[in-house]
Amino acid sequence: QVQLVESGGGLAQAGGPLRLSCAASGRTFVSAGMGWFRQAPGKEREFVGAISWDGSNTDYADSVKGRFTISKDNAKNTMFLQMKSLKTEDTAVYYCVAGRTSARVRDFAEYRYWGQGTQVTVSS
Repeated sequence: QVQLVESGGGLAQAGGPLRLSCAASGRTFVSAGMGWFRQAPGKEREFVGAISWDGSNTDYADSVKGRFTISKDNAKNTMFLQMKSLKTEDTAVYYCVAGRTSARVRDFAEYRYWGQGTQVTVSS
């Protein structure tokens, strides 16, 4: 039984920061990799970043590398996406994913679970 709940979304100004949280329940949180995807209206879902179960390895899309940071606190079953230097093109619904079934961290199909999403809107 796994449940993922995203929070922290909202309106932010371009250039500013925002932190998203993903509260997870179930063994999947520590036994498999997790990550973030996002989807803007009229656009395909795209990979944002991923993190290994122990937080030692991370991977980021080129579009966010250097600006976004993924971290996790296994004791609290929580994963974070710290965003800085936000751009209007970062506007999207952000989804927390978990239960990765392979090392293909950028493929949504490789994750067993996902949350309902949280909206991030970046204004100029």
